[in-house]
Parts: sequence; structure tokens; C-alpha cells
Amino acid sequence: MPLYSVHHSTTYRYRQPVRLGQHQLLFRPRDSFDQRLLACRLAVRPEPSEIRWIHDVFGNCITLVDFAAPTDVLEFETTIRLEHTPENAPDFRIEPYAREHPFAYDETELPDLAPYMLRHHSGDVAVDDWLSKFIAPSASRPTGQLLMTLNEAIAEGFSYRRRTSHGTQTPAETLDLQQGTCRDFALLMMEAARSLGFAARFITGYVYVPGRDGPARLGGGSTHAWCSIYVPGSGWVEFDPTNGIVGNRDLIRVGVARTPAQAIPLSGSYWGEADDELGMEVAVNVKTETGPAPEETGTAAPDRAAVSSTGR
Repeated sequence: MPLYSVHHSTTYRYRQPVRLGQHQLLFRPRDSFDQRLLACRLAVRPEPSEIRWIHDVFGNCITLVDFAAPTDVLEFETTIRLEHTPENAPDFRIEPYAREHPFAYDETELPDLAPYMLRHHSGDVAVDDWLSKFIAPSASRPTGQLLMTLNEAIAEGFSYRRRTSHGTQTPAETLDLQQGTCRDFALLMMEAARSLGFAARFITGYVYVPGRDGPARLGGGSTHAWCSIYVPGSGWVEFDPTNGIVGNRDLIRVGVARTPAQAIPLSGSYWGEADDELGMEVAVNVKTETGPAPEETGTAAPDRAAVSSTGR
């Protein structure tokens, strides 16, 4: 069972001291049967006036940070450690009624799945045109095979390009450019799956890059994004169309949401001039460790505020 350690730092610099609004972080992984949080730590500079945690509408752990003093440097540094149980191959144990697509979800699950079946870009016909090139509208196909085909079509047919600008491309933009980021590919697969009648969720987290131990992974060195599709009998099955991964292998799940805009790793505001912001620096390092995980102490540099917690 791999033990992952993730170090993530984000630094904002300003031309002159600015007044900071509340900042919101989504960095604490979701505990589950396949990943167990051992410890997490947050260090903030300058010292916040208050740090508190809430659970959002999706059950994600959100950290809210408030500040009192102006500053020209804002830094967040997070460290998480967790045990991870990888799924080496997809295991589609599908209910008999859903083994062939198309099918209808069970009426007892439909009210809860319905919001995740609604297309985010309902008027976008580009997705339907793209699907028609390799999926016959009236044909019946094995459900698992259909979803894997969709995942592979994005992984093999589009070029990954890291983008520094905020936001997520629309599926039509991704199809037109034939390139995008992991967030763009996740949204494209979600919209394609929803157009076929599936419920789909957006996932944000991290991807482990094995290096010499295995094939290269795209999206490493930053936060990563993928999606999950609800399959009766298998539950929420994860698909990473950026890397063609089915299941959770090399993926560290932090937050889930209905749309990409609801799963931003770090967001906030400041009061100042438009040109006061000089830029942002982000560094992410994901590595594996061996042996038992020591407890986090919560120590930090003297000019930072630090908090830590452990999951048991």
C-alpha cells in the first residue's frame, strides 16, 4: 500500500501592501476505503486573524482564512500524507439492467443523481457531433466498454497544454482547439457522458508521477483534475481522460463537485489597484514514502501561522 506525501505551495506578490479578503482552500483529501488521511498541515504567511473549517454542500472539507493586516506577500503552504490503495484494473460489476447502454437509472437513485446528469453547457451541439463520429446514436453497447472508449478517445485524440489563465474551456473550445488542460478534458468527458444519460462529477486533487518506476503522467507538478461516472453496481467510477486512467491509480482525490467552478483549490480576493498583483508562483511535489508515517508536528517558520491535524 503506497504512502503518498504531497507538498503544495502558492505565493502571491503585490506591488504594494494590499488588504486581503477571505481566502478559501480545498486541500484536505477525502477519507475513504481507498485512501486514508494520516496527517495534514497548513502554514500561512502573513499570520491570519482566523482559520476555520466547514463542509460544503458536497461534503468537501473547506478551509476559510481571514486576515487583518495588509501585506505585499501572501503564501499558503500545505502538506498532506495519506495511505492509498490503488485499483490496478477497472472492475465493472454492473447491475444486470445497466450492463448495456442505453439504460435508465433506478428510480430510487434518480432524484439524487439528477443534478449530476444535467449538462453544464446544454446548448453545445459540438459534443454531440463529436460523439457521433465513434458512437452510433441508436446502437446498444456494453456500458463499461462505452465509458472506456470515451476516456481513451480524449486521452489519445487531444494534446495536453498547461495554461496559466484562470477558468475552464468550454467543451466546444476544447474540441475546436484539440488541446487543453486536465480540467478541460474532465469537463469534456463529463458533458459527453451526460449527453449519453450518465451522471458525472468533477474531481480535483493530485496525480503521482512515477518517473522511472512507470509511464509519465501529464498534469504533474500542479493540482490535477478528472471525473467520475455513476455506474449501477460499481458506484462512482473514476476516469482520468488526460492520462487514460480508469480507477484511482496514481490519483489522490481531494474534492468532488458538480461543476469545475465549484472545486477551485484556492480562491480569494484583495482590495487594491488592478495592477498591484505581480503574479503567482505554484509548486507541487507528490512522492511516495516507505515505512510508518510519523505524526506531523505543526511547526513552521516564526513568521508563519501553522495548523495541523491528523486523521485516524
